Amino acid sequence: MGLLTIKDSRLAGMTLLADDFIDYYMPRANGDFVKIYLYLLRSVHRQDFNPTLSSLADVFSCTEKDVLRALRYWQQAGLLNLSYRGKERELEKIELLPIQPSLQKTQYVPEEPSERKPPEPPEKKTAPAQISSARARELKDNEDVRQILFFTEQYIGHPLSATDMRRILYFYDVLHFPVDLIDYLVEYCVSRGGRNMNYIEKVGLAWNDEKLTTVQAAKEYSSSWKDRYFAIFRAFGIRNRNPIPDEIKMMDKWLKEYAMPMDLIREAASRTIRQTGQPSFSYADRILSDWNKAGVHTPDDIQKLDSAYRQSHASSEAGNTALSQKRPGREPAKSSTRFNENFHQRDYDFDRLEQELLLNQQSETPD
Repeated sequence: MGLLTIKDSRLAGMTLLADDFIDYYMPRANGDFVKIYLYLLRSVHRQDFNPTLSSLADVFSCTEKDVLRALRYWQQAGLLNLSYRGKERELEKIELLPIQPSLQKTQYVPEEPSERKPPEPPEKKTAPAQISSARARELKDNEDVRQILFFTEQYIGHPLSATDMRRILYFYDVLHFPVDLIDYLVEYCVSRGGRNMNYIEKVGLAWNDEKLTTVQAAKEYSSSWKDRYFAIFRAFGIRNRNPIPDEIKMMDKWLKEYAMPMDLIREAASRTIRQTGQPSFSYADRILSDWNKAGVHTPDDIQKLDSAYRQSHASSEAGNTALSQKRPGREPAKSSTRFNENFHQRDYDFDRLEQELLLNQQSETPD
């Protein structure tokens, strides 16, 4: 294992711990991750300090993978930059980065309870999704199992119950997920706000149904759905925020349960904006639910459905008009206007009026 170079882009000559780290970053991080980060801050200016992953693991009585996991966490948080060398991607350099004020509150202020609920994955489950207590005892000395339990506790931030242990080990012992895939599964769920085992289990079972067996496959699968979410957001004209859980739940229903093509979802979004003047997901959901019930899956299907609706609507209006004009046993309705109410209609004798007009003209003519 080669030596690591650690570069500090902050102020030199002292160990500084920013207040913003304590206020925003530390409360969200696992305690062991915090200790490793503080150790790097303290060690960066020590002379002849050339650590390796192995030496760092020895300091904290953990594995090299545990150290790497902590470093990747802080890289994702924006406090470290990691560089690798060679095809084996051996860690070569750790760069400590300054805290960016523009990112502090948006990334690390604790979320409101209403935003903490994770988005629902597909409702696919194999029961029971846990191994037996006897099998768990058999696996207790397995190094992979100990590692899985350790990093799961680190991510979710509290010790696992006996039931939670059997549930997370179900992926290893029954579904045969590789250790790094389980690692990514837990990390992925926690990053989306899902720290409870119910959510982790649902996502993992959905991945198993999709036959995802590697971290790369899981990343590509997750990325493909993320791209579709933002494509739908663009159709609604939304460009300045991420989807909230309720929106993700509806988009998953359109894409996965209904299997609606993107062009139909865009059309539903367009109709929603025309009708409501705003990006209403609930309004679009009613449109797409109706289309799904009607078996609509192509633009031609929409045109046929629209045409049938217009014909039905026109026939309905014509029928209502005919019924209002022709009712059995009733006289046609007379118009009721303010003119008719205020003035009585009269029958005039135009022949008599014409004779009177002629007589008047003759009497006025001079001799």
